[in-house]
Amino acid sequence: MHPENWIKTDEKGLYCRALNAYIDPMQPVEHAIITHAHADHARAGHTHVYATAATLDIMRVRYGEDHAQNTHALAYEETINLHAGQLTLYPAGHILGSAQVLIEYKGQRLVHTGDFKRQSDPTCAPFVPVPCDVFVTEATFGLPVFQHPSIEDETQKLLASLVRLPESCHVVGVYALGKCQRLLIALRQLGYHKPVYIHGALVNLCALYEEHGIPLGELIEVASLTDLSILKGQIVLAPPSALSDRWSRKLPNVMTAMASGWMQIRARSKQKRAELPLIISDHSDWQDLITTIKQVNPKEVWVTHGREQALVHQAKQMGYKAKALNLVGYGDGDEDINSEAPSAKLSKSESKQKTQRV
Repeated sequence: MHPENWIKTDEKGLYCRALNAYIDPMQPVEHAIITHAHADHARAGHTHVYATAATLDIMRVRYGEDHAQNTHALAYEETINLHAGQLTLYPAGHILGSAQVLIEYKGQRLVHTGDFKRQSDPTCAPFVPVPCDVFVTEATFGLPVFQHPSIEDETQKLLASLVRLPESCHVVGVYALGKCQRLLIALRQLGYHKPVYIHGALVNLCALYEEHGIPLGELIEVASLTDLSILKGQIVLAPPSALSDRWSRKLPNVMTAMASGWMQIRARSKQKRAELPLIISDHSDWQDLITTIKQVNPKEVWVTHGREQALVHQAKQMGYKAKALNLVGYGDGDEDINSEAPSAKLSKSESKQKTQRV
């Protein structure tokens, strides 16, 4: 039976009739499959939640022990029977615990990628291409203009700025879940082993990463300091929302940086007042999206949350049957959930599309 007969979208999100479950539902439901713990994908209040153990741990930290009535932890590549079909999770390479969803039902295989990236990231299991009939992919950066540099090159820019401006406190805007920990690892791998100072909103999630065996080096909460002048020449990580509030104005001689895939767009870096834009994304860029489709080689490509039409057109040019699912409400980061990223201003039709955050 073709997946079009057992997959649908409604006001709650993407519903799979074969499993009687929603994937990343936007409202409380009976059965929820959660791809990862960013707040625009993982919400509290479901009766049953199916996710990786790491995702469930993050949800407990963020929402409390009672975020769901029942939780079901799945290991990667563990298959369970659910309702009339089978469910298996595979690594997505997005953040700690992130997963693709494989649904098998009546001889058909559908894979929903959730958010994913192909760049190397020591903080999470790497993306695994999963053969399937229908491939449901995100398209957050689904335009040819988006080409993400390596995180090593972007992190070197931060370190070079520290050398160039030794009296400046370098405050970097990072999303609390994923981006923060990935940047910390990149700094350590490039030989920066000084303490990194962090905003209080990052403390619990950094501790959780450490509990999952991901060492982040010495971290000091800014609120614990009695003399902020010692932050001159240091790196401070904070959620993007903190860059423009009173918290950051207390810091000495601030150089503002922002780590985001959207920093490739000049208007976005100006909007965030980023003096040092760092193009660091936890999503796949255009070329990685194309490469992934080729590797999976499905019969059909369905595109969701992002620049759907551009990737749909490209998939058709590659010989695949393709369509947009037109799901709304999903972004990437977990701060400023209701904000929008600016248009890349490549065409009138594209400028009207709602974009997602990274």
